[in-house]
Amino acid sequence: MPYRAPVKDIRFILDHVVGFAEVAATPRFAEATPELAEAILTEAGRIATDVLAPLNRSGDKHPARLENGAVVSSPGFDEGYRAIAKGGWVGMAASPAFGGMGLPISLALGVDDMMSGACLALQLKPVLSKGQIEALEHHASEEIKALYLPKLTSGEWSGTMNLTEPHAGTDVGALRTKAEPLGDGTFAITGQKIFITWGDSDLVSNVCHLVLARLPDGADGTKGISLFMVPKFIPDAEGRLGDRNSLRVVSLEHKLGIHGSPTCVMQFDGAKGWLVGAPHKGMAAMFTMMNNARLSVAVQGVGVAEAALQHALAYAGDRRQGATPLSKTGPILDHADVRRMLAVMRAEVFAARSIAMSCAVAIDMATATGSADWQARAAFLTPIAKAHGTDVGCEVSHLGVQIHGGMGFIEETGAAQFSRDARITPIYEGTNGIQAMDLVGRKMQDGGEAAFRLIDEVQRGAEAARARVPELAGDVWQSAEALREATETVLAQPLNDRFAGAVPYLRAFARVLGAQAHLKAALADPSRLALARVMIRRILPEHVSLLAQVREGAEGLYAISAEDLAA
Repeated sequence: MPYRAPVKDIRFILDHVVGFAEVAATPRFAEATPELAEAILTEAGRIATDVLAPLNRSGDKHPARLENGAVVSSPGFDEGYRAIAKGGWVGMAASPAFGGMGLPISLALGVDDMMSGACLALQLKPVLSKGQIEALEHHASEEIKALYLPKLTSGEWSGTMNLTEPHAGTDVGALRTKAEPLGDGTFAITGQKIFITWGDSDLVSNVCHLVLARLPDGADGTKGISLFMVPKFIPDAEGRLGDRNSLRVVSLEHKLGIHGSPTCVMQFDGAKGWLVGAPHKGMAAMFTMMNNARLSVAVQGVGVAEAALQHALAYAGDRRQGATPLSKTGPILDHADVRRMLAVMRAEVFAARSIAMSCAVAIDMATATGSADWQARAAFLTPIAKAHGTDVGCEVSHLGVQIHGGMGFIEETGAAQFSRDARITPIYEGTNGIQAMDLVGRKMQDGGEAAFRLIDEVQRGAEAARARVPELAGDVWQSAEALREATETVLAQPLNDRFAGAVPYLRAFARVLGAQAHLKAALADPSRLALARVMIRRILPEHVSLLAQVREGAEGLYAISAEDLAA
């Protein structure tokens, strides 16, 4: 089945679930009228459906390859990328001062969602540029901004993120890449980076690498790391490309999925770089890019889940097998268990999409108002959105394979690709375990204030809904109360006990927020009541067992020896 961009669902969530009208009511985003939002989402949906989706199988069957030290993209990716760049989609949320549209992140995230579902391997390229644009806007010198931002915003150049090294993995502070001053304000960057998505490309004229490296006087660990702009080709002050820089692609990784996206091992051999931000403050600048990317990765998971659901639904409607309560030989869609899987898939996609959109609205409101409360809300929701959205991507695409039965294990049906492609998203931009540890650690440094505000909001909404859907509203209220008690437990725990229960705590929080989203949807449109019931009566109860794990702490885990695990 051809992919159809879920424009209607995204618009419904913006209008009735996450409060996008509040964003559009601010002076900062006053141009984001309902008419403009409709036009943007409709056109982006058209490009995703008609231009990008047909490339998805091509990228999987004909991966990016390395020839003579340069990446050759999958067939058709040049046309797809041109549609993204010429349409201005790279710079949707970027500053108008450098050619961007200055639109809300909420709308840009809806576009990311649709393009991810259409062709994740290609969508990854502009996503990294968007993150680099934001990092430069916040941290770069005026000279670097003026030179790089117009080219990145237009899509003429693209950006990358270079953190991980072969020996260090997630421990960024262990990096060995060094930056030696050249005496003219530039630096010689030497070292190797791995897992660099779209580290080279024949779709753009220049690839701009943001590279973490250590200055000679940099302290050990993350506090001594600086950030540098290291372009593939060195531009002059007018943006004209000059000499090739001293960097190269060593190899491309052979991956489980997203074959059309080249994942590079990059070697820098005294490559010329320019400092971005203050010396030894590189992690702060890089985290600006990473937080932007984390929310985009959240809807990458959601987007792939949407595509997997559409694919499975079409198969379930066509495949006829066995008697059902509805017919003697009907489609497998009429079997109770298949319908259960599809209903769960749709409920999960709606909930995860709503959580990500809610986070985006919080970012927009923080930008528009400068409110510390909105900033705290956005920060708290980011790890939940990223981890849950990508978990849902894997789980829903897994169910998609299951619905296909044996045919799901056959590559020709296309079901397996969604599962393979989605699997990287829980690893990208900090694994989901790290997201959960961030949630119960750094994000709880306010004494749980941001968490309790969200819980209060869920309970107020549930109270207001009791008159119309009492049985569902009561369940949502009670789940939020259980989450409140668990949050109090987490706050009283030593840090390692928190970490032991971090993943189930995050998932439980997502369950409650997802139920809240479905309750809002059912109140706004009674036709969505049946789906809300699936979420609240079939999926939400999982929070009970999750929160039981939170209370267990770490002691029982360390009672298990390495020998026990090997037995």
